[in-house]
Amino acid sequence: MDRLDALLRRFSLSARMFHSGPLCGVTDFAPRHGLGQLHLVKRGPVFVEYGRRGRRRVDRPSVVFTPKPLAHRFTTDAETGADMACANVSFGGGGGPIADALPALVVMPLADLDGAQALLDALFREAFGAACGRQAVVDRLFEVVLIHILRALMNAGAVREGALAGLAHAQLARSLVAMHEAPGDAWPLERLAQRAGMSRSHYAATFKAVVGATPGDYLGAYRICVAQDLLRRGHALKHVAADVGYGSVAALSRAFKAACGVSPREWKANDASQASA
Repeated sequence: MDRLDALLRRFSLSARMFHSGPLCGVTDFAPRHGLGQLHLVKRGPVFVEYGRRGRRRVDRPSVVFTPKPLAHRFTTDAETGADMACANVSFGGGGGPIADALPALVVMPLADLDGAQALLDALFREAFGAACGRQAVVDRLFEVVLIHILRALMNAGAVREGALAGLAHAQLARSLVAMHEAPGDAWPLERLAQRAGMSRSHYAATFKAVVGATPGDYLGAYRICVAQDLLRRGHALKHVAADVGYGSVAALSRAFKAACGVSPREWKANDASQASA
């Protein structure tokens, strides 16, 4: 069972490098609609600031990752600076359950990415080089590094709640993968518990404790995420409703408005205007 495959196929991961080389002094990064940012620190030190949460010093080669749009600042020595490669990243536009499950800021030593040293060496070599096709190569390498980051977070139990925490749980993962692969299917509690190899009561309690929502609430929210992704891709509303398990456009619209505060058509118009801003 591949715990990430269905999510990564549904919410297509993409990366676009926008900086490679030294950063000196103070550098501010503004949030961009639908985009997180992945910074790979090859040489520091770097101070990272965001929100009102204070400062974090990064001394070792590290990942600094904001899964969702987030204003943040790097401060380095004004003369020696720090060597970094930086990319905008997206999980299918809005982030979906992957970005929702992650902390606002992830800081992790590169050494914690098991088996990724050759990949990182290749990324830095391309990012700091000048070979033809460099941008395309580096973008793909960033995407692979991001998958290594997700693996490392799950394997270390570093995500405490949400989809990735559930996927890190040996039994819950089986039911979550089933929902991710077929969100349009009916998933009564008994069926999900059977997939997990647990009793109904034990499954419901464990799911709520680990994922932070009931199975029904999680499935409903996931269906809305899938519907948003399909709307972004231009799918007709009646087909979206069928794909995510609603019997009619009206039923989807009611669930969508309850979750998002606006109708699917209003949401799509707002999302398009924000993306073009």
